[in-house]
Amino acid sequence: MAGAPHGLRVDLVGGDPFGRGDAPALSWWLPEGASRQDAFRLVTDDGYDSGTVSGDAQSLVSVPGFDRSRRSALARVQVVTDLGPSDWSDPILLESGLLAEEDWTASWVGVDESDTPEGARPAYWLRTTFDAPATQFARLHVSAMGLYEVFLNGARVGDVELAPGYTQYGRRVQAQSYDVSEQLRAGRNVVAVLLADGWFRGRVGMPRAVDQFGTDLALRLQLESRRDNEWTTLTATGENWRTAASHVLVADLIAGQREDRRLVDARVHADHIVDLGGQWRDCVIRAVDVAVVPPVAPPVRRVEELRPVSVVRLPDGSQIVDLGQNVNGWTRLTHLGPAGTTITLRHGEHLDADGDLTTAHLDVNLPIIPEPLPVGQVDEVVSAGLPADVFEPRFTTHGFRYVRVEGHPGQLSADDVTGVVVHSDLRRTGWFECSDDRLNRLHEAVVWSLRGNVCDIPTDCPQRERAGWTGDWQVFAPTAAFLYDVLGFSRKWLRDVALDQRADGCVANMSPCPPSEGFDGPLGALNGSAGWGDVVVSAPWELYQAYGDASLLRESWPSATAWLDYAIDRAEQHRHPGRVAISPEPAGYEKFLWDTGFHWGEWLEPGTEITDFRAFAGADKSEVATAYLHRSARTTALVGELVGAAPDVVARYRRVAAGALEAWRATVLDDDGSLRVQTQAAHVRALAFDLVPDELRPGVAQRLVDLVVLAGGHLGTGFLSSGLLLPALADSGHLATAYELLQQGTEPSWLTMVERGATTVWERWNGVDADGVAHESLNHYSKGAVISFLHQYVAGLQPTSPGYRTFRVRPQPGGGLTSASARHDSPFGTISVTWRIAGGELALALDVPGGTTATVELPGGGVASAGAGSHRWTTAAP
Repeated sequence: MAGAPHGLRVDLVGGDPFGRGDAPALSWWLPEGASRQDAFRLVTDDGYDSGTVSGDAQSLVSVPGFDRSRRSALARVQVVTDLGPSDWSDPILLESGLLAEEDWTASWVGVDESDTPEGARPAYWLRTTFDAPATQFARLHVSAMGLYEVFLNGARVGDVELAPGYTQYGRRVQAQSYDVSEQLRAGRNVVAVLLADGWFRGRVGMPRAVDQFGTDLALRLQLESRRDNEWTTLTATGENWRTAASHVLVADLIAGQREDRRLVDARVHADHIVDLGGQWRDCVIRAVDVAVVPPVAPPVRRVEELRPVSVVRLPDGSQIVDLGQNVNGWTRLTHLGPAGTTITLRHGEHLDADGDLTTAHLDVNLPIIPEPLPVGQVDEVVSAGLPADVFEPRFTTHGFRYVRVEGHPGQLSADDVTGVVVHSDLRRTGWFECSDDRLNRLHEAVVWSLRGNVCDIPTDCPQRERAGWTGDWQVFAPTAAFLYDVLGFSRKWLRDVALDQRADGCVANMSPCPPSEGFDGPLGALNGSAGWGDVVVSAPWELYQAYGDASLLRESWPSATAWLDYAIDRAEQHRHPGRVAISPEPAGYEKFLWDTGFHWGEWLEPGTEITDFRAFAGADKSEVATAYLHRSARTTALVGELVGAAPDVVARYRRVAAGALEAWRATVLDDDGSLRVQTQAAHVRALAFDLVPDELRPGVAQRLVDLVVLAGGHLGTGFLSSGLLLPALADSGHLATAYELLQQGTEPSWLTMVERGATTVWERWNGVDADGVAHESLNHYSKGAVISFLHQYVAGLQPTSPGYRTFRVRPQPGGGLTSASARHDSPFGTISVTWRIAGGELALALDVPGGTTATVELPGGGVASAGAGSHRWTTAAP
């Protein structure tokens, strides 16, 4: 027999099979040396057998029967390939959680805070004791309105952070399931839960508003054991639970966490009857009326730890800790000093000219706020004087490279401080390297920016707002899908985008959307922007290209069509006042011209500053909005064909796409073939969205080059089009200009960030200006979409069918590069491409995984086909 299939995984996310609610879908890679799969057989140890299924399906193969709660089974796969029948794969665990409300016997419980001073909300302990028989199989299911940590018999349960995660709490909340078989003991047990504000009622978003989703924390916990295939509830939250304030005095995701370690009480974890003190009281029953859902995405974890590269003492006695890398997470501190010592940790991204921490660039300024809001990110701990004591604030996160430590009595060493990197535990899938180390550093900065902004949702930044801005993921999702497996992560977030969507189809700026920034809040009129709301169309489509997952297209179809219908209505029913003033009667094409409503547009173009936000909000941005209406309608028509939509529905969206194209050309394209909007961004969109006729493309592309020259060889694009700029140039025959922009080292450029020491991507092109002054967020991944050019053009790796079943390798060397390589763990296996120039020759090496085929286009013009295996070519260097 051949070797076994390997890389068996659930929903492409690797581990975390516990408690999943969606039907598990298995993916695997073929045995080593196999070129194709002819059939597979999938079995579980509880009796399911697919039989021999003919065909090449090896990605996202559904396992039936997991639509019922508490099913647990080991699954294995055997395949038949060109090498013959394989061995069986290693088993993988599949397990469903509590899928229906009737599965819960636990009540929601909370804390009576009627006598808690306003603004002084601690984290609370909630606990109970219970008796358990000897058992070999136990599961703990838990959810919260807030953030929880569970301890069973004094030991923490699991390693998930910031659970239950960030969802639209007004509609749904996640519940996690844990295997506690080894922690449960026969006889008396104690379960204690630490419950904190989190996203539910802590500060969220730019306005830093509190109590956005509710005012009362709540916990729901159920611990079950199984004997003889019967489930028994051992303990569940209810009136027998007790609660008290903990040693965590304040726990806020944005403001920070404050602890008094002298208040740590080990009796919380005692399994016998003890006098817990007068501060303990009964929990109160809470009425929580939202859907409790299992997770579909990898959880947040402590993913990595960093030691400081330096610790410097300032004249005032404070110490500056430099991790050498901008991250999302928190600081772990040991050696807390004598009892009563108060230590403050201030976190930030930048140092001023004196080497001190500065966070002024992260302060929030909004017209609706009378004074700037400080960024927060301040932790405080009062020492208990215990030698082994540790401060690790797990109910907050910070975006930071530097920590200003105040009040510590001694000299800190690198062994005393640890930077804990915290984000969704995504599986890394993409890598790149080339002969220009500046580009390698740029690529690494983009990877770290993504890592800093995938903390359960795709955020814009990990310090100022931490909001799930829709435009950011619209821009970056294709790049993210090369670097990491973001399928489940995106699916989970897109479900909240759909829940936040207004009845008329308008998409909120961010999801989960807190009321203060939602449709009925003071910023409500800023929702529904083109290029932002279009994420419900573009992200599922791009993820389909990356993973071949049509189920996400089907699931997102209602949200995508509702958004598109909203945009169609805006275009048809409304006209910009400036256009009305010129011509009271609309032209025929204006039915598809989207020229009203608020649009962020080409946000943060270099050299542009908004001095009058009211004028900016009312400006005619039809060049941008109509372009996105065309692209989204065209994409939706393609999706409709794939998901089996009615032919008349597909035909309607085709008509809209054609109408929007006509409207864009009528208002943006001049008679001589030039664009009336003379910006780089408009020309990039014209090329990238196929808005200009084929015969005019060379002229538009040349004008884009001219605009680059007029800018002194610099880019002039902003939020929406920067990631599309270099591909638009390369695809139009201007590869040299693309490389010139890529390798430009002066502002504005990508490499300016690298030259000025950035380890993550900046929000603004002048994030740190020539004088060393910081501006706004220094960790904002959207402009990092440029590295798709490194993967797809420099290395030359591009999918030609969904999920990389077929792909193209077409390296386009330039810019003096002498080598480049890219590696991607596709759904079917690892694709690796490397080229090197030496002695006037270009040598190309390619590894093609089983079940896929590649088309290779050499720089010299040769074309070859490549099946599974390793391949080598040599051609004259370009």
